[in-house]
Parts: sequence; structure tokens; C-alpha cells
Amino acid sequence: MPVVVVANPKGGVGKSTLSTQIAGYFASRNHPVMLGDADRQQSSKLWLSLRPDNARPISNWELGDDQIAKPPKGTTHVVLDTPAGLHGKRLKEILKRADKVVVPLQPSVFDIFATQDFLSELAESARAARIEIGIVGMRVDERTRAAEQLRNFVEGTGLPVLGYLRDTQNYVQLAARGLTVFDLAPERAVRDLTQWQAICRWLDQ
Repeated sequence: MPVVVVANPKGGVGKSTLSTQIAGYFASRNHPVMLGDADRQQSSKLWLSLRPDNARPISNWELGDDQIAKPPKGTTHVVLDTPAGLHGKRLKEILKRADKVVVPLQPSVFDIFATQDFLSELAESARAARIEIGIVGMRVDERTRAAEQLRNFVEGTGLPVLGYLRDTQNYVQLAARGLTVFDLAPERAVRDLTQWQAICRWLDQ
């Protein structure tokens, strides 16, 4: 059962957006998927409450205080949205459950520098546990200097960039309805689904 953890200690980088989209992808493949929310803001849990009954099901993974419980039988895929400030003992506890870690990162100098130490800590812990790590650029216009700075930074980490997701109101509008780009007819989200192709291949490996 793959457990995908979405993590970055910086707030506001798109962890909940990425978590819900990944859960939506697994659901679109007809996997029994659960979405857990370890963040106090509970954005992913709110999103689940907005999901329409006729959408492919995604179950809520209830988490106790400071506890990462084992998902129930029958679940084949799990996505975990994590809080800002994640590091140290709490990070190591979550990594015990993880198979893959996805780090959302925006092309901002503040986000990049705020993430440096975390990526070093994450890489060290993940090597010991044989966890795969991938980075997803969020709200990226690949034509900008900021995007180039992000690429240069990521290359220096030695971690793979899974893809870049554009800054679009599609994600905002879909989130307000408990939906993802994978719930839309393909012709309605061609550009976004194209950006997700490499990320999805990595998730399926």
C-alpha cells in the first residue's frame, strides 16, 4: 500500500492543493484511496467534505492527536497532507509510514531558502528509510527568472523535479467544489493534465 506524504515546512506553498490532486488521481484510477490531514488548518479535510457524492470516492483518514495510525484494511493508496513547521521527531514519525514524499515548492527566493534545511534533513532521513523524494514546482510560469532560479536550486539538491504546475484559477475553483483536474472531462483540462503526466508516472512506479 503506497503512502504518499506531501510535506514542506513553509506555509502557503500548496501542500493541500497537491495532496487533494494526488488523491484525486488515485481515485480516478479506481484505487480505494484515503486522504489524511495532519495540519491544524484541516484544509484537506474541508475539501473532502465538499466533494460531491457522484465523484469518485476518497475516504477520510482520521488521525489522532500526534498519531499516525495504520489505515484500515481495504485501502490501497494513502495520501497525507502535513503541517507547516514539520521537522525533527514529528518528521521522522511521519516518514516511518511513507513510501514517497512529494515536496511542493514555489519559485520564490523566500520559499527556496526556507526549504533548504528541510530538504537536507529529509534527504538524510529518506536515504536511511529508502523513501523516494520528488519535488513539484507550484504556481510556476516556466518563462520567468523565478522559475529558472527554482530549477537551479533543485538541481543543486540532487532530487528529481517531477513537474511544474502552472498558476491557474482551475485549482482554486475546483477546490471550492471538492474536485480535481482528474474529475473533469479530459478536454476541459488538457493543459493541466499534460503537466501532471510525469508526476503521475512517478506516483505509479
